[in-house]
Amino acid sequence: MKQTFISLLFLLPSLLPCTAQVVARQERAPSRLVLGGYGEVLMQRAFYSDNAARYTNPSVYKDKVHGRFDIPRVVIYASQEFGRGWKMSTEIEIEHGGAGTTYEIENEETGEYETEIEKGGEVAIEQFWIEKSWSPVFNLRVGHLVVPVGLTNSYHLPTEYLTVSRPEEESAILPCTWHETGVGIRGQAGKWSYEALFIAGLDAERFNNANWIKGGSTSPYEFSIATSYAGAFRVEARPAPGLRLGLSAYRGNSARNSLKPERYEQHDIRGAVTIGAFDAVYRDSRFLARSCVVYGHLGDSRVISTVNKRLPSASPSPRTDVASDAIGAYVEVAYDALSCFRREDAGDKLYVYARHGFHDSMFKVATGVTAKPWSRKRVTGIGASYLPIEGIVVKAEYSARRLVAPYNNEPAFSLGIAYSRLFTL
Repeated sequence: MKQTFISLLFLLPSLLPCTAQVVARQERAPSRLVLGGYGEVLMQRAFYSDNAARYTNPSVYKDKVHGRFDIPRVVIYASQEFGRGWKMSTEIEIEHGGAGTTYEIENEETGEYETEIEKGGEVAIEQFWIEKSWSPVFNLRVGHLVVPVGLTNSYHLPTEYLTVSRPEEESAILPCTWHETGVGIRGQAGKWSYEALFIAGLDAERFNNANWIKGGSTSPYEFSIATSYAGAFRVEARPAPGLRLGLSAYRGNSARNSLKPERYEQHDIRGAVTIGAFDAVYRDSRFLARSCVVYGHLGDSRVISTVNKRLPSASPSPRTDVASDAIGAYVEVAYDALSCFRREDAGDKLYVYARHGFHDSMFKVATGVTAKPWSRKRVTGIGASYLPIEGIVVKAEYSARRLVAPYNNEPAFSLGIAYSRLFTL
């Protein structure tokens, strides 16, 4: 019965009259391989302390300076079109040039956590999926998928955003790039496009006060726990030339997606995570403007906070309080300074931009959970993003993260260079 249902799922779209011609063309299309990827190099000089105790004792860690060189990520991309509407795509991401840390529970050692620490950083599969396409309106994907909630998750290439690093108003409270294993459908019709996913839920043990639910998507084990499930969708519209509007959302339970779900089951909670986001991008020959608003709510946050703080010290959990609500928003406006001096068909651009935003990982808290005033951050910045040729970008930015008293502001100057390119063979 199950096999029959799966077969019907694949055959039904091909029976629709509107897809018959598309399927016929796909059957005649040759197989094709696409290679590519993207990568970033970062240099930063920050005029504040990066000590973990800077929020506990702000007066002690005032007027400190630190700097860093980093390779935030290098991604290798490969895609193969087999013909007849079948396609495979994969992205392997190397973050900070490292191999990461693995947690596991050893059954022969009474369930103790054991860690294996290698070079800092992470090597991860950001995407791996197989797609069957019947028409532009309906495509089915199965595998490891990007969760398209928010602007940055949907458009995360370094040539698609202005700042040196990904906008923190999103990345401070959401996984970024957010990727999960599951099933998705997507399509486009005229000025509209959509995407909907059925994926594994988040792990409440990994939530914390500084980044809300961000850590819940990164499994510290050799597999992702999927006792609870979630759904996500994104709808885009292009109502006018140069204007793109996006609406996205996520909903899923998190309280039982751990190796020891009985910690939460005894409280009979679900830990439902609900996230909504709206974003807009406008682009013409001279101007570029981007904006995004993200708001999220976590159910049963008080119980989750209590359980997490009682977890053993060897647990991969941060073991902190977690807020019931978090928020992030920003707007940035850019002008191509070279547009006054060169031909319209010239390929280079120099975007000079200004931006303002804010984010709060503990925007609202449940009764019994203590809010952290340092979680409220306003971010302003100015910078330049130079694209000398398609696929290459050089960036410079001065930004200031402003906190409420008595916490110290966090200004920084950043430089970066990045590439993003696909090659069809």
